Amino acid sequence: MNLTLRPPLETDLPILFQQQLDPEAVAMSAYPSKDRGEFMRHWEGILKDKNIVARTILYKEKIAGHILSWKEGKYEQRVGYWIGRAFWRRGIASAALGEFLTVAKVRPLYAEVVRHNLASQRVLEKNGFERLDDGGRIWKYRL
Repeated sequence: MNLTLRPPLETDLPILFQQQLDPEAVAMSAYPSKDRGEFMRHWEGILKDKNIVARTILYKEKIAGHILSWKEGKYEQRVGYWIGRAFWRRGIASAALGEFLTVAKVRPLYAEVVRHNLASQRVLEKNGFERLDDGGRIWKYRL
């Protein structure tokens, strides 16, 4: 697969912004889209925070999305990713997460997935995550 992960650049942000506006992608995530100002402020914080591991996902030299890991609360390390809908169903998320796990080495690592997002559940399970619960709208996974 022609996939590369690299640190995000400010020039990536307009594409990542557009990807998170897609209504179908928003419906598959646990997160609402942000307006441009809120999105740019959020990413400005990500780019400055040395405790966040963030990567832009390139597929055939095009920005397919992003993946990142951050500390949630005092103790829990999380991982999350967003793939632009034009890049769905190609194995990109699974491959990107697999490669990212060699960079983000903190364990245990947690992820959350909306119950109806079967594709993201498969991505996590292919990469060794186990589901911790079956309840509610959002399911939690751990590696």
